[in-house]
Amino acid sequence: MGHDINSLLKGWDFEPGEIKVRKIIGNDGKEKIQLRLDLGVLQMELEGRPDGKRPFGKESLLEHFKEMSSRWQAEHGSDEGFKLNGEDCAGLQQEAIQYYHRYLSLFQLEDWDRVIRDTARNLKVVDLAARYGETDEMKQSFLQFRPYLLMMHTRAIGEKHLAAGEFDLCLKNIEWGLERIREFYVSQGHVEAEQNSPEIKMLRQWLGQVRGQRPLSKKERLQKELASAIAREQYERAAQLRDALRAMETT
Repeated sequence: MGHDINSLLKGWDFEPGEIKVRKIIGNDGKEKIQLRLDLGVLQMELEGRPDGKRPFGKESLLEHFKEMSSRWQAEHGSDEGFKLNGEDCAGLQQEAIQYYHRYLSLFQLEDWDRVIRDTARNLKVVDLAARYGETDEMKQSFLQFRPYLLMMHTRAIGEKHLAAGEFDLCLKNIEWGLERIREFYVSQGHVEAEQNSPEIKMLRQWLGQVRGQRPLSKKERLQKELASAIAREQYERAAQLRDALRAMETT
């Protein structure tokens, strides 16, 4: 039985700086994702944990530890005293990397709903580890990824709105994402980090791009035409445009 994967990769070359992804149908008849790497390929499930495993009979380690914390609260009346040790956090981090590879691949495939799902899931991992990590070092090892996750989550939601032509909802979503990242830096006492945040820089640039692409509403077109008519001293036309705008406001 041959195990050489060269035939699998033939014609699908790796290119540095470019994310190459494809969907395939596995031997089990289910759709899967393949991500091209320099020395091979990662294959991931579309649903559940990317490697298809069910640790402790749960969908993921995240669900396992969430259940453990809930059980602790039921037994002790609060979550005080519940901790995730180094091994727990290492397992959660390794699992989160799987989801990271998947949501990057899904982003490339423009599968916005699944990117939203996986980024929201990894944000829950950050929250869990930040709450129950045994040491501050463990907590920070997860918290450092929160701005990036918020940025990717915001981008996926925004792209979904753009695909539906919902420019205003996209703009509101980007502003929401920017505010959540700013709140994170404030909560961590790193207000100055906002100035150097690549996530904030990226979302601000995108905000400007979307504003530039957004089609004007009928009212905005009339207002723009009115300003132009006044500037050109076309007062009769300006009066007509004012009347049209007033009529819009009364309907």
